[in-house]
Amino acid sequence: MNVDEVRRWDARAVEASVEIVSHVTSRDLQRATPCAQWTLGELLAHMTVQHLGFAAAAAGNGPDLSHWRPHASADPVAGYRAAADAVLGAFARDGVGERQFWLPEISTEFPFPAATAVGFHFLDYVVHSWDVARSLGLDFVPESGMVAAVLPIARLVPDGADRLREGAAFAPGLPAGADSADFDAVLSLLGRSSQWHAEYETRRV
Repeated sequence: MNVDEVRRWDARAVEASVEIVSHVTSRDLQRATPCAQWTLGELLAHMTVQHLGFAAAAAGNGPDLSHWRPHASADPVAGYRAAADAVLGAFARDGVGERQFWLPEISTEFPFPAATAVGFHFLDYVVHSWDVARSLGLDFVPESGMVAAVLPIARLVPDGADRLREGAAFAPGLPAGADSADFDAVLSLLGRSSQWHAEYETRRV
């Protein structure tokens, strides 16, 4: 997939995520999520700062982790919307498709081509849209074209022991459906079960 195509799909995924996040209220922030280590509030903080980090990378920033550290927000939904606007604007600028992106959470030794970096972002926001929706007890089923675009990226994500470390982006892959060509396959490859349902519990600290 070339960089223009992946940018188009990424924009659709981000716009879908904004619509889903718009349903979040302050009462929802302690809900459980499919990301076992995060409440919904923590997931939103992660999603927000990832937008800002990728926007900084698109602007040519080097491997500086300061752009990637989440922080508390008095209005997480408004903060998320603003961050989504920032990354969409950053990705849409002329010349970004030829840029190398520093993604220090993945590597501080080398940058990534724009198409690869935006592909990472696209994958994250398709899956995190599902995470937020399931936390709220809502459904999220991406359109078939989006699934077809994101599935090859999901298949390239390395599996193995690294997914067991604290702070890993994804849980170990699940075998069920991993060889199919639907959204359940994307979820399985990234360690999520399509059968997960919100538990509406506060996380025990």
